[in-house]
Amino acid sequence: MERLKDIPNPVGMEKKDIVNLLLNEEYGILPSKPNSVEATVEHTEGHLFGGKTDLKKMKLHCKADWGEHSFTFYYAYPKRVTGPVPAFVHINFRDLIPDKYQPTEEILDAGYAIFTIYYNDVSTDDGDFTNGLAGAIYPNGERKPDQCGKIGLWAWAASAVMDYIQTLPQIDHEKVTVIGHSRLGKTALVAGAIDERFYCAISNDSGCSGAALSRHKTGETIKDITRAFPYWFCENYKKYIDNEDNMPFDQNYLIAANVPHKVYVASAIEDGWACPECEYLSCIAASEYYEKNGMNGFVHPDRLPEVGDTLHDGDIAYHLRIGGHALNRDDWNLYIKYLDSGK
Repeated sequence: MERLKDIPNPVGMEKKDIVNLLLNEEYGILPSKPNSVEATVEHTEGHLFGGKTDLKKMKLHCKADWGEHSFTFYYAYPKRVTGPVPAFVHINFRDLIPDKYQPTEEILDAGYAIFTIYYNDVSTDDGDFTNGLAGAIYPNGERKPDQCGKIGLWAWAASAVMDYIQTLPQIDHEKVTVIGHSRLGKTALVAGAIDERFYCAISNDSGCSGAALSRHKTGETIKDITRAFPYWFCENYKKYIDNEDNMPFDQNYLIAANVPHKVYVASAIEDGWACPECEYLSCIAASEYYEKNGMNGFVHPDRLPEVGDTLHDGDIAYHLRIGGHALNRDDWNLYIKYLDSGK
């Protein structure tokens, strides 16, 4: 674990200061939270999966000090389960149910409800800041250097859906988990950092500028990601191109900012661009902050991760599976196993 010696440590910082640092320097300041949300049903597909759910496509109407914005999401509830149930808020890449990244029937069979946000419906995954939520808060499509990019906007939407979930008695409000893959895994961690109501935030293969440490990273770097996707982040983040050693933080701060709830980081052995080792090391580097805040931290062997490692004994969880960059049923099964364990 020699590579951890020069990684900044957030221990001693207030959580709000960690979040402010990350938002000012990497993801950007988010728009203020909505003052009210109201959901309407646009369409219902009854008796889906042999009667296991009535899938609803809904529109969430949000009113805030800066104006209004509406976006759609899907809601599936396991009809064969009684009582308040746990739930996922899944920020996804496609407007499909089911989807290759979301095995909806299996999730329902496990007793979970699922709310699915199609990320492009919030604001498109490109440099256009005139559409969707971006258009509502950046009327001329221009941002200040510390204002959020698309990751921040998608995270805002996940928190807004959480506002709606709080009105549903059929959902266990204490057991709602936010999850995303790749850039949306970064988004899930940001959503978990800004909204303490989540029970757990799950980062699936989020890699660079997500769960993986930037110092000593192999694969994608800050230079790579900000040149290809500058609109995901605030403009301030570009000052750390080829300058990672001078950052006053690293990605372990993002994991630490998920205190006081659980966080789960997952890697895939063939996903070298994301750098599984640096995702794992980031969990180790965040563990002390969890422990100092009365939580269990990351329970791990004193070595780098190996394929098949499933580390579920702490409030920071991790697994490394075979295969490449994807969110598959094996991942979902391990997430559900961890959440069901109640550790």
